Amino acid sequence: MTTTSPPRTDEKSTGTATTKRPAEPERFALLGVWALLIIVFSLLVPDTFPTTANVSNMLGSQAVLLILALGLIIPLRTGDLDLSIASTLNLAAVVVAVLNVNKGWNIWAAVLAAIVAALLVGIVNGLIVTVFEIDPLIVTLGTGTVVQGLIYLISSSVTITGVDRTLSEVMLTQPFLSIPLDFYYAVALCVVIWYVFDHTAVGQRLLFAGQSRDVARLNGVNVPGLRLGALTASAGIAGVAGVVYTGTTASADPVSGAAFLLPAFAACFLGSTVLRIGRFNPWGTLIAVYFLVTGITGLQLMGAQQYVQQLFYGGALVIAVVMSKVVKSRGERRRRAEVRDAPA
Repeated sequence: MTTTSPPRTDEKSTGTATTKRPAEPERFALLGVWALLIIVFSLLVPDTFPTTANVSNMLGSQAVLLILALGLIIPLRTGDLDLSIASTLNLAAVVVAVLNVNKGWNIWAAVLAAIVAALLVGIVNGLIVTVFEIDPLIVTLGTGTVVQGLIYLISSSVTITGVDRTLSEVMLTQPFLSIPLDFYYAVALCVVIWYVFDHTAVGQRLLFAGQSRDVARLNGVNVPGLRLGALTASAGIAGVAGVVYTGTTASADPVSGAAFLLPAFAACFLGSTVLRIGRFNPWGTLIAVYFLVTGITGLQLMGAQQYVQQLFYGGALVIAVVMSKVVKSRGERRRRAEVRDAPA
């Protein structure tokens, strides 16, 4: 069965060739809008928005979302949607709390067990998708629901507090430049994924497989292996996000993960409209995460109600997909024109 592929605007080429980038204004449009938002909110709420405390809070508070979204772009790069990431994050958070608080495990042993549990979710997703050739949208929706049920079971449907403060100290204490350390962990992950995507053969094969699986297979690319690896990596990184979440809150709520699903997808698709248009890329995702939090924070400081957050994330996701489609159509027209005007 053909899997659901997100919109892409890359020129299809070989697995090692780089694609032609779109015009400069298109690549940096979101950065311009982001800068405009910062200026507008700084003028409208000058006492609270452009402050060190607010900037530090915005950067640190979104580290979990950024880590989760960075994991999500890996299967998206191969054309696979992973709807189980939020439940996987939640599973890791709850496993840490249950093992450390209820079972008395050492905090780092609990962290290791949580990441292993998350990886197992990804392996199950990948095996079902690749062995049985089932649409990952359906598979991950189902596994995410199963995982959520397991979360209720092992947590007894209650919030678990009292997680060893050692984990929180690693995440929150001794901030650098007044910014919590978890932000820097997320940026470090961004650098790693950027390097893999842009400077390794694996990254090029992921892109090639996402552009055309049949062509990739004919060129000797192990497409099932790449898809399995991508879904496993996504789940593993979701597990890391869950550990960071537990560290920042010193607790685990059995329903907290659901709040990350829509923002993560919104950030990924919006990020694909900046810097490398049509490609899910880590730096675009980082920009998108903080563009979204800038808008939401500014509106809330102006007195907007809590529901504005869902409206903002949902609207951003729809707009991002539409923008990707528009740019894709424009790119196709440009390529046809180049072919038509090329000398015989």
